[in-house]
Amino acid sequence: MTEHHAAEHGTRGGPGEREQQVLDRIDRARRRKPKVREERITSAHGAGGKATQTLVEAVFLDAFRNSMLEPLGDAAELPVDSARLAMTTDSFVVSPLFFPGGNIGDLAVNGTVNDLAVSGATPRYLSCGFILEEGFEVADLRRIVSSMTAAAEAAGVSLVTGDTKVVGKGSGDGCYLNTTGVGTLDPDRTLGIHTARPGDAVLVSGPVGDHGVTIMLERGELEIDADLESDTAPLHGLCRRLLDDVPGLRAMRDATRGGVATILNEVARAADVSVVVDEDAVPVRAEVRGACELLGIDPLYVACEGRFVAIVDGAEADAALAALRSEPLGREAAVIGHIGDDPPGLVLLKTAFGGTRIVDLLVGDPLPRIC
Repeated sequence: MTEHHAAEHGTRGGPGEREQQVLDRIDRARRRKPKVREERITSAHGAGGKATQTLVEAVFLDAFRNSMLEPLGDAAELPVDSARLAMTTDSFVVSPLFFPGGNIGDLAVNGTVNDLAVSGATPRYLSCGFILEEGFEVADLRRIVSSMTAAAEAAGVSLVTGDTKVVGKGSGDGCYLNTTGVGTLDPDRTLGIHTARPGDAVLVSGPVGDHGVTIMLERGELEIDADLESDTAPLHGLCRRLLDDVPGLRAMRDATRGGVATILNEVARAADVSVVVDEDAVPVRAEVRGACELLGIDPLYVACEGRFVAIVDGAEADAALAALRSEPLGREAAVIGHIGDDPPGLVLLKTAFGGTRIVDLLVGDPLPRIC
């Protein structure tokens, strides 16, 4: 922000009158009880952004509310006698089923393992439900199952139960998967985005947007040839490294639907803090950035399947970065910003041009069916 701009809109220490009015309107809107205004479900309801958040809170949370569901984390914490378990579930409808770097099978295993891992759990067991369309080739099903087997072995989990359903031709899209995962939590360690506090550091474990752009290019929606693969990978080892090496670790969230921007908004809202991000510090591959520029999409909103956001005590930012970079999957990790106290509930991006803008929740669904 230039000095002239700062003088017009307020001092460097705080917002001016007009800016404060805008912030107040945003705050009032965010505190209203969520309400689904659409009469029918749209693709935006599955994109991970505003519509998804409203659907989840106004329909599902309102109906099923309980202390284990209410945090709306990547996994629920289940107290069982003296043990603490974590449980998560996810469905996968990616199109196409096979893409550079993976397929729907290893994507499903890795995605479920990662939801457990970023919750601080050690992944243990998986279930899988297969919804198959009549006419789907058995050879393709074997490829998917084989990749699931390899991914489960790499993550140290066992697939212990499942289900199979077949729908009529034209009623599905070849193969859909639903997976549920169960893991064990450390007895004396609890993570949560609501624990973020001013002065904390914000890190990402690697370049963002690889998965979403890979899927888009594989569909042939852009005439771009790029040496790019999905980042789908199990993150349990990387998460464990942070848990072991960084006592000041507050939270981890994997940046899937809605990308890093959605996670940061969830942090800001849950902890009632601001999140300030340096655009130049966010690692983005040139191929991803170029494709996003052509489509007019911010890479911060593009889904990853092998990256997560971590919030750590600011005094331990260097230790956290070193821990991440000590592992192959974290070699390109970066500190991208910090937690502030004003304005609460908002994510601010310091742009490469020297300005600052609000990064809100995703509206619409620019890249459907990417997971």
